[in-house]
Amino acid sequence: MAFSVNTNAGAFAALQNLNSTSSNLNTVQGRINTGLKVASAKDNAAVFSIAQKLRGDVSGLNAVKSSLDRALSTIDVAVAAGEAVSDLLIEMKEKAVSAKDSGLDTASRTALNDEFEELRDQITSIVSNAEFNGTNVVESGGSAIVAITNDDGSNTITIAAQDLSLGSANVTVATTTSIDTAANASAAVTAIEASITNVNSSLSALGAGAKRLDLQKEFVGKLSDTIEVGIGNLVDADLAKESASLQALQVKQQLGLQALSIANQAPSTVLGLFR
Repeated sequence: MAFSVNTNAGAFAALQNLNSTSSNLNTVQGRINTGLKVASAKDNAAVFSIAQKLRGDVSGLNAVKSSLDRALSTIDVAVAAGEAVSDLLIEMKEKAVSAKDSGLDTASRTALNDEFEELRDQITSIVSNAEFNGTNVVESGGSAIVAITNDDGSNTITIAAQDLSLGSANVTVATTTSIDTAANASAAVTAIEASITNVNSSLSALGAGAKRLDLQKEFVGKLSDTIEVGIGNLVDADLAKESASLQALQVKQQLGLQALSIANQAPSTVLGLFR
């Protein structure tokens, strides 16, 4: 090898190796700082693109969870109202059956009728106040419950409204129904029995809808978690491995600095030729 003070090939090689080590060290330090082996598109464009798509899916599923939570709260209110209406109808039946007794005196019949009418009117109060977030499922003309089920909002679950207001197809007891006579009490009993059957059917439909929403929410939660794990598998750094790499690269950097220092001293050996 020729001796030259103008060109130091050894120093060039040592510098290139040192720059490579420093670059690798910066990469490892970045992975340790962020916990990611693919933090941007320049790290791995294909993997980053896939991860971003999956992150978008998770974001959409978060919106699905919110929609399902809202729907579940709405249907919980509707079920509570339906159960209350069912309980009131049972109490009303007791009053109406008692009022069928033709031997009742006027005061007793009046007292029974007053209680009956209070219970009847309470149904209206419950139904009109069974609202959550502006949605009432059990009033006349009530709104159906709709919840999105997938990350782009294209699929939905719809739970039909159940009209539990007085005089409806489900609650055939009218707003003017009374038990002030034995005949009226007999007619009231018939209407109440039909109403109890109808309300129980409505409760069954609402309960089935609530169960479906619960199952969908559970599935969406598992799906979101699975996608999150998948993203982690793609972009998360193995910190144990990176820790080992960091120590190795730090040693290589120190050795590279020493090698460069030795290479830089090589031209000085030329002075020995002129002594």
